[in-house]
Amino acid sequence: MSLASARGATRRATALLILDLISEFRFEDWRRILAAAQRVAPPIERLRRRAHAAAVPVIFVNDSGEHWDSDRTAFIRRATGRDARGSEVARRLAPAEQDHFVFKPRHSGFYATPLADLLDRLKVGRLILTGLTTHQCVLFTAVDAYVRDFELIVPPDCIGAPQAVQTRHALFVLREALNARTPRSDRIRLR
Repeated sequence: MSLASARGATRRATALLILDLISEFRFEDWRRILAAAQRVAPPIERLRRRAHAAAVPVIFVNDSGEHWDSDRTAFIRRATGRDARGSEVARRLAPAEQDHFVFKPRHSGFYATPLADLLDRLKVGRLILTGLTTHQCVLFTAVDAYVRDFELIVPPDCIGAPQAVQTRHALFVLREALNARTPRSDRIRLR
């Protein structure tokens, strides 16, 4: 048995990753990205409720914005504040007490973060990737997950980008190069 096969045999659990949806949207092209966030937030919220009911870990992986302080509470407070551009989305998806939260400095959720260790501790072998943006953070996280032998599920109704073509291109790469399955979120079996 290869090392990858042995590792896969010990990692059976599923985790739901929510990428970059807790945000103040303080960056270029924020209007189109926020529109994508508003579109994907309802199906992600439903999927998260199902994950909680099935005892599937939910992990928020998030850019820190302009504040690299690693203070989850202060960051969420800013993102859900009345004056924050993404406050509606952030309030809708604010992490629950049992949810995990990881800050990331770059596109991939694995780069310079404790995500791999957290997933190993949770014995996760299958990731459901959701969030923003499909052609950057979702795709880069998926690539890093793929090289770490994770099974990937990326529901198209739970990912977004400023332009639909960016999502279409990323979905092609996800399916063809990374063997990701791409069912709608309501068709995902969590167990």
